[in-house]
Amino acid sequence: MEGASFGAGRAGAALDPVSFARRPQTLLRVASWVFSIAVFGPIINEGYVNADSGPELRCVFNGNAGACRFGVVLGLGAFLACAFFLLLDLRFQQISSVRDRRRAVLLDLGFSGLWSFLWFVGFCFLTNQWQHTAPGPGTTQAGDAARAAIAFSFFSILSWVALTVKALQRFRLGTDMSLFATEQLSTGAGQAYPGYPVGSGVEGTETYQSPPFTETLDTSPKGYQVPAY
Repeated sequence: MEGASFGAGRAGAALDPVSFARRPQTLLRVASWVFSIAVFGPIINEGYVNADSGPELRCVFNGNAGACRFGVVLGLGAFLACAFFLLLDLRFQQISSVRDRRRAVLLDLGFSGLWSFLWFVGFCFLTNQWQHTAPGPGTTQAGDAARAAIAFSFFSILSWVALTVKALQRFRLGTDMSLFATEQLSTGAGQAYPGYPVGSGVEGTETYQSPPFTETLDTSPKGYQVPAY
């Protein structure tokens, strides 16, 4: 977890590849990257079959070319985004500006939330078109590819929602200025206040001295006698 002010206090620290690879956010990005390939790959390779009435190709999802294009664009977008955000995560530790770190977290949060919604729309769209697809030789041939695209669209919803939650947690932690204030107070608390200076005028009873000139004061001065009446 990042510290206050989006972890800017640890900017420039050395990156541990092992700990970075084990981070839940990194694992989720890799999983989303693989899921995106499993969506647009089958559609590009086997998503277009020969039409029954001619040699032209048609989309396996009920002949709707928009469904195939939407799945390919959605998968390619997720593929490129995962690669970009993985590089951003690697570079994030070297960003010293709090403003730039905040922008990076907001970009991650906004894009992850948007792509979670698009994956949900894509899953519903592909599922609906597949249910209305008439059986035929082409449908049987590309059926596995269509079902794989639908299944991994559903898995992509889960992974991108998890990425959205992680980005939201980072954003909330980075904007929690009470943590920043606590860090500032904790660093100042270790500095002790200087003690009361010695010789400041408050002395103990052992160091008490008689008032000045008391030793030379005599109640009966020499050479003077009290007259008797």
